[in-house]
Amino acid sequence: MTSTIRDSSHIQFCTDRDRADIAQIQELFKAAAFWARARKIEDWEIAIANSEPVVTVWDGDRAIGFARATSDGIYRATIWDVAIHPDYQGAGLGRKLVQTVLSHPRMCRVERVYLMTTYKQSFYERIGFQHNASTTMVLENQLLEENMELEISKGELLTTNC
Repeated sequence: MTSTIRDSSHIQFCTDRDRADIAQIQELFKAAAFWARARKIEDWEIAIANSEPVVTVWDGDRAIGFARATSDGIYRATIWDVAIHPDYQGAGLGRKLVQTVLSHPRMCRVERVYLMTTYKQSFYERIGFQHNASTTMVLENQLLEENMELEISKGELLTTNC
């Protein structure tokens, strides 16, 4: 898709988590990301509160981009939920958004940064990400909950406070 903006000098990138307007973020993802259209505002609030950095992209008072990450600050980090509004794609804003996340103090020293994407591999490869088939394990939390319920019902789950 081609960007409808010619001059992006007025676009602002913000790393202040408090600037993340949850309602606008939700609308952005409805427009830009099929995989996040059904997310609830309450869930966005939790995800954002537990992420650092959180980067938003603004055209005036309109949120047009978003990304967040989680990191231990030295060994591992993961970038989540990268989106640029379709009207602004193709202007280099997505690249700058990811670079802003990567340059944040919680990210810039990290040994390995992970990212999951469905159809945008070539975009991330141009930024420097590499395909990595060795770390593709996923645990669906529903399975974990079902197994824990089964173990609890059998009396097999023991927990201690450390």
